[in-house]
Amino acid sequence: MHIRRVSFDHPDAVKLNDEVQAEYAARYGDDGDATEMAAADFEPPNGIYLIAYDEHGAPVASGGWRAQDANDEGNQDGDAELKRMYVIEQMRGRGLARRILAALEEDARVAGRVRMVLETGTKQPEAIALYTSSGYEPCAKFGYYRHYESSRCFAKQLRPAD
Repeated sequence: MHIRRVSFDHPDAVKLNDEVQAEYAARYGDDGDATEMAAADFEPPNGIYLIAYDEHGAPVASGGWRAQDANDEGNQDGDAELKRMYVIEQMRGRGLARRILAALEEDARVAGRVRMVLETGTKQPEAIALYTSSGYEPCAKFGYYRHYESSRCFAKQLRPAD
């Protein structure tokens, strides 16, 4: 596997985003994640977007983080929000999500972010298992879905707060 930084609007990122949105729609019976995001959100030093490619150059997994600071959606200063973690179905169970997660955490830490935060849902038990086994703990709800009963938010300290 080769992990590469790409723009959120790169054709491979768009392809995987469409796939994860379809999966969200199937799991939750809606149109997918309605959180507003722009390609600029994932541009260093305020974020990054990664794609893992297989030995044939096909995109098989993705994930990104974007800087968030205190806002009216519940974020705190120094947050790095994890977005669009996804592994295509036939490549799951091979540790790709953990590799991408570790790379994103390290990049956010180097960028000076204090904690990594994420929002997932009750119909994504494998995501919850990945995050809790990677040191994430439940935190106060934030973001677009903070008022939804099915929403679950998690955080992991990346470095001590200043």
